[in-house]
Parts: sequence; C-alpha cells; structure tokens
Amino acid sequence: MTKNATLAVAQIAPVFLDKKKTVQKACKAIIEAGEKGAELIVFPEAFISGYPDWVWLIPNSKGADLNELYVKLVENSVSVPDDATRKLCEAAKKAKIHVVMGMHERNSETSGASLFNSLLFIDNQGLIVGKHRKLIPTGGERLVWSQGDGSSLNSYDTSIGKIAGLICWENFMPLARNAIYESGAQILATPTWDKSPNWLQSMQHIAREGGLFVVSACMAIKIDDIPDEYEFKKLYPEGREWINVGNSAIIAPNGQILAGPLEAEEGILYAEVDLDQIIKAKRMFDAVGHYSRPDVFRSGIHNIPDKG
Repeated sequence: MTKNATLAVAQIAPVFLDKKKTVQKACKAIIEAGEKGAELIVFPEAFISGYPDWVWLIPNSKGADLNELYVKLVENSVSVPDDATRKLCEAAKKAKIHVVMGMHERNSETSGASLFNSLLFIDNQGLIVGKHRKLIPTGGERLVWSQGDGSSLNSYDTSIGKIAGLICWENFMPLARNAIYESGAQILATPTWDKSPNWLQSMQHIAREGGLFVVSACMAIKIDDIPDEYEFKKLYPEGREWINVGNSAIIAPNGQILAGPLEAEEGILYAEVDLDQIIKAKRMFDAVGHYSRPDVFRSGIHNIPDKG
C-alpha cells in the first residue's frame, strides 16, 4: 500500500434521467482523472441518473405525476451488474483508478421495481468490490428509496488504503460512523445532496473524529440541466439558475480542507494526500483505539444478509 495518493472528486451534473449518457459522462471523468494521476475518484449522490429533487416540490397527492417520474427513474437506474456497471469497470481499469459511484440501484434480487440510494465501489483493476445502500432516506426521499441494511457498513482494502462510504445524512448517524471507523477506514467517501456550510463543518468534524480523509462529492446542477419535458422544473422560483451549487471538498484528518469547496461550477477537484497524516491525527485521539473504552460502551451491527 502506498503512503501517498491523489484523490479526486467529480462535481459534475448528470444527463438528467438518461442512464446511457450519464454513464458516458462518468467514464469521461474517470479517464480524465486517471490521466491526471488520481488514484481515486468519488462521484455525487445519485449521480446515475440524477437526484430526484421533485420529491421536495411535488406533493404526494399528485400521484399521476409522481408515477410517471418514478417509471422514468427506475428505467434509468442501475442493476448490479449490468451494462452500465460494465462500462464503469472498463473505464476504471483503463484509467487504473478506484471509483466510488453514487447511483439509483434497482432491487434486482427480487422485484426490480424498488430503488435504493447506493454507492458502487470499483477497484483500479475494474472489479466491483462492493456496494452500500443508504440506511435511511431523508424526508421526501422516502417516497423514492428503500432502506438499506447493515451488511455493507465496512471498508474495502485497496492499493491506497481502506475506502468506505456513507451517503449524505447517514453521516450524521453516530453509530453508522462508528461502524465505519471500526472497519479501519482511512478514506471516507461522503456523496451528498447537501451543499450547506453546516454540511462542510460536519465533514471537517468527521474527518477529525474518525482520523481519516473525507471526500465530499455533491452535484452541481442548473435548472437548465433539467429537460423541459419535466414539468416540475416550473416549480422552482422564477429567476433561479442553480438547483444545487455543489460545494464539494476533500478534507484531511486534522479537519483542514485540502481542495474546494467548489461552488456553482462543474469540475474535478484533486488533492495529494499522505496517509501518515492518519496516524499522526490518531496519536492524540483514536475513536476506536485508545479512546474507545469498550469497558464502558458497547456497539455493534445487526448484520442482515444482503441479497444483492
């Protein structure tokens, strides 16, 4: 395992509700990051094929409208594996880069008609090493996504250290974070829809609490990125340009922001990191080491088997 690595975060917009074109855009970003020397690239929450922001705009009483959007969303979601994952794996192998991809995932192990908010982990040999399904959607998101289970609260050994992921506000769940810390994670991918200053403050805290590098990936997307065929875009305030400005960042174990936040533009952020910073940070505070006090506290995961 190398002690130095270059991390990247892709703050780019999907081709809204178009899986094929969004995967093409993702592959292009993967190749670009690899050519620039990055060894890991993290994509935003629900990048394939776009965050369903209409859940905050359309009331549940508008069933016909929601049904049409849901059908489109399912049609442009990912089954693991499928042609979309094959292309992502090919790009990762070609670029020799690890990839963490945010996506809508169909429950292909059963009905194929329910969705999870998932992360897909691909290594630099182009192999799928794991996936994580968001434990609980937030607010209106519960009208779209099912709940994940605890089977994927772990980290994956790679050539640049142990990589793990938590999605958006499940990063606020103390026991979920502790499970990730206990897995030995050194790099935490935190794809999100949250662009707020409070989110960045939380990511800085988590980097310090866990003694790890945090890669926060948020989508930058304009109203003009939503095709006119989707009527819900008319529900945004008149004159608004950005639906989400992004504010992606890469953060060190001491809480220092190494790259970003990138606001109101698409782009790929890069940061060269030294994994020895993790050990230096944990000399004074190791949440699951000398600060853990197992004689006082007990935590664990009800590890429900994942059928996927």
